[in-house]
Amino acid sequence: MTTIAIRIFIVYCLVAVFIRIMGKRQLGELQPGELVITILISEIAAAPITDVDKPLLHSIIPLMLLVSFEIISSLFTLISVKFRTVTEGNPVTVIRNGELQQKQIKKLRFTINDILAALRQKDVFDIEDVEFAIIETNGTLSVLLKPDKRNSTPSSYDKPEKDNGMPCPVIIDGKIITNNFKDCFTDNNEIESAVKRKNITKEKIALMTMDKNKNINIIEKED
Repeated sequence: MTTIAIRIFIVYCLVAVFIRIMGKRQLGELQPGELVITILISEIAAAPITDVDKPLLHSIIPLMLLVSFEIISSLFTLISVKFRTVTEGNPVTVIRNGELQQKQIKKLRFTINDILAALRQKDVFDIEDVEFAIIETNGTLSVLLKPDKRNSTPSSYDKPEKDNGMPCPVIIDGKIITNNFKDCFTDNNEIESAVKRKNITKEKIALMTMDKNKNINIIEKED
């Protein structure tokens, strides 16, 4: 019994350290790759606890390899937009201007009931109130209500809120993101022109967003 308790303590400490090394995001909504790693870690970590005849090293080494793979994968995700797209996918718009995007919903293998249930969890009961609803890469639903359906703020009492639509990321880590062009009514030439007007190269941009009224926000990369 003492041996089992010691093994449980050692495995617990190792898994806690490994999860901490992989980052806080592991504790929140998981990306597909992170979920796979987490499941594998739990399975491998349980093996030496249930089988006392199995050496601890037979579990510690695979755990270390998995954590190393996750860290390397995370570094590639930070460096490469294409790698990030392959491993994490892209957000998908499922409601646009109060209309269901049925083709996108089918591609996600969601049902309309799934979308309605996710909206109700956001306290939204009428699809027509929604300007944009987006399925994020971790499977959660983000909702932007139409201007007249949003909660009023003190500043909105004096003048009606202007409908700028959804600020779309059009440049991320120096790369132009064409997937969002439709939602912000733009194209590659307009983005290139906007960057030139700001006297900056796109390679120096960490994030650039644009809404349908062509309002632009740029965050430069840190040195």
